[in-house]
Amino acid sequence: MPANRSLFRRGLAVAAVLPLLALGACGYGSQAKDDASDVVPVGEKTDGLDTVRIGYFGNLTHATPLVAHRKGFFQQELGGTEASYHVFGAGPSAIEALNSGSVDVAWIGPSPAINGFTRSEGKNLRIIGGSASGGVKLVVDPKRIGSLADVKGKRIATPQLGNTQDVAFLHWISEQGWTADAQSGKGDVSVVRSDNRVTPGAFASGSIDGAWVPEPTASKLVAEGGEVLLDESSLWPDQKFVITNIVVSQTFLAEHPEAVEAVLRASVKTNAWIDAHPADAKQAANAQLEEDSGKALPAEILDPAWESIQVTDDPLAATLETQAAHAVDAGLLESPLLDGIYDLRPLNAVLKQAGKPAVDDAGLGAG
Repeated sequence: MPANRSLFRRGLAVAAVLPLLALGACGYGSQAKDDASDVVPVGEKTDGLDTVRIGYFGNLTHATPLVAHRKGFFQQELGGTEASYHVFGAGPSAIEALNSGSVDVAWIGPSPAINGFTRSEGKNLRIIGGSASGGVKLVVDPKRIGSLADVKGKRIATPQLGNTQDVAFLHWISEQGWTADAQSGKGDVSVVRSDNRVTPGAFASGSIDGAWVPEPTASKLVAEGGEVLLDESSLWPDQKFVITNIVVSQTFLAEHPEAVEAVLRASVKTNAWIDAHPADAKQAANAQLEEDSGKALPAEILDPAWESIQVTDDPLAATLETQAAHAVDAGLLESPLLDGIYDLRPLNAVLKQAGKPAVDDAGLGAG
């Protein structure tokens, strides 16, 4: 495959943001947490590893790793191998860390997963599981936008050129019969690329009229007086679409299969615990957000944001393929070859052990 066959174009390729935090050892013993204070590395090392380095974002769409970290579920499954954590601010930086070996397993969104896979011509990473669906909304200033038709001519923010929400919004614009240049954002709707950390301020100041954003940013905008005009889940079959995947480097997957299965067991265990204990899980996720960033979410933001996100073991592979097609239509992706992007054999082995049904790779699996 030619080197430029499946690359996101220039804007996406340079959109990496440095990690917000790079946490080393998670502090078991030296800095005990209320939930996981009794969970320490004990027993045999998994695959002979001293440490497994786990990456995720400080977003509620990464509820699984937030809760698994807080409750010690990763550490329980890894035994004598220490779980360490790295918190990232954007998908490209997480992919770079994965490719460089700075992290071993990472939770990331669909667009950076596709980008990381295609840029390496299918040689660097595999998606090994799902994590979350939903949690993306179009929130607008009701004084300026009263209907979907009113979005035309307005300034709408997305988090980043070519990111998952940017692709979704550009596709939605095209479905309305409107146009917008993917690179510049200019057209019938002005697409403003704005970091989620600054979007609420831009909304409050009136410099944007709305935003197509993930949680908890969407609920932050509502707290600023915005209204939800559209929930992206309403646009998908069964109201489900992938927002977060579990990704691993192919080298780590091949060399440390027991460690990969241990992380997947923790993920499946965590998702089951979240479903069974939603209120406790919400508080655990928020407590971990506070530890990672220094600031917890207030109830008026946390509660509606949490309600709109579904954790899932299923990677919802068919929706990732559709998202890739949307990126092609928008002019951000060229002829993606996604064959082999998934390896769900370890996950399906874990699911079988747990008495759960297997999940499907939509024909895009390795092997």
